[in-house]
Amino acid sequence: MWTLPNILTLMRILVIPFLVAAFFMEDKILASHISWALFALAGITDFFDGWLARAQGLVSKIGQFLDPIADKLMVGAVIIMLVGSDTLTGLHIIPAVVIMCRELLVSGLREFLAGAQVSVPVTVAAKWKTTVQMISLAALLWIDGTMDLWEPLGILCFWVAYAGIWFAAALTLYTGIDYLKEGLKHMKD
Repeated sequence: MWTLPNILTLMRILVIPFLVAAFFMEDKILASHISWALFALAGITDFFDGWLARAQGLVSKIGQFLDPIADKLMVGAVIIMLVGSDTLTGLHIIPAVVIMCRELLVSGLREFLAGAQVSVPVTVAAKWKTTVQMISLAALLWIDGTMDLWEPLGILCFWVAYAGIWFAAALTLYTGIDYLKEGLKHMKD
């Protein structure tokens, strides 16, 4: 339980209340930058916990269980904050809903398959999905009310954020269908 990879995963879960609190600070610029920094740090630990576990032979059942949960909790919290703060509005709510629905579907599917003693490994496409989600959500946190969208960095963040969230939703849908197909094979048995 108390290996470095598992501690990094647990830290990702424990940072969520601080991320939420930072996001709703009075000073919008400070709120944006602190919440972005916490989210970016969590995203980096998401890469390193798995890499360290494999490199040091510390892959564990608890780590395999907690890692996707930590990702889903972090992504879900940020999406809810961004929709609640009107950073994601109108048609941009569609990718947010797609992402949230897929995450719930895959979580339920994993729980069902675990009862049938079937493991569903994370695919390369799912790892890319998580990366694109993290980058686009980080960009959305950064621009939330703080970025002058006419400055070059602001324009770049805007496009990374909004194009990224749609691309993340497409990858999310693709990987969700992929997991569902795999799960249905085991449900027929």
